[in-house]
Amino acid sequence: MTQMVQIYTDFFLYICGHLSNLCHLCANQQHKTMKQKFDIITSTCVPLPLENVDTDQIIPARFLKATTRDERFFGDNLFRDWRYHPDGTLNTDFVLNNPTYSGCILVAGKNFGSGSSREHAAWALAGYGFRVVISSFFADIHKQNELNNFVLPVVVGEPFLQELFDTIAANPKAEVRVDLPNQTVTNLSTGRSERFDINAYKKHCLMNGLDDIDFLVESKDKITEYELHELS
Repeated sequence: MTQMVQIYTDFFLYICGHLSNLCHLCANQQHKTMKQKFDIITSTCVPLPLENVDTDQIIPARFLKATTRDERFFGDNLFRDWRYHPDGTLNTDFVLNNPTYSGCILVAGKNFGSGSSREHAAWALAGYGFRVVISSFFADIHKQNELNNFVLPVVVGEPFLQELFDTIAANPKAEVRVDLPNQTVTNLSTGRSERFDINAYKKHCLMNGLDDIDFLVESKDKITEYELHELS
């Protein structure tokens, strides 16, 4: 019961603090493919050991004019100006074009997602297929945008982040386990783990494949019961 109270409390605090995002909710209803339930994810990783990666680098501003909301479109243009040369040819030196690295976990440097608050950056990460981004620090709005689009931002300490980069460099096939129920991330090559924090409401949504509107619909009977009780 205490856990459910915490979930509902965090939900209402979250909604009150992020009213500016509500205009995107109906659009998100059209994209069920991203709504995969989270539990435990074990995957190889794609390393991006760069600090201060801003949202314009994640998805360049020119793509904000797109009339589509298709996550595949934005995924195809994730890190566009790093993946391709100005003449449109593939930049084979960029990590996403290197077949050595693969997986649904992106390991990124400190201050990931800084700059503008564009939600398109989270769309691009989700559209490409990343389900988790690990960093030592996220820009706050981008972190919330990732959560809203079923990408789990995991904040770890600098030493643990560097250990992950070192492990991946030594063995690109090394795997990392992200355990959302227990809020831990584990480097399976070294056995070292760290705990990460997440809002109780967003954790509930991720584990059940719910966006904000889904949660309200799921809670309709409880809301109705509460209203009837209050009015009686």
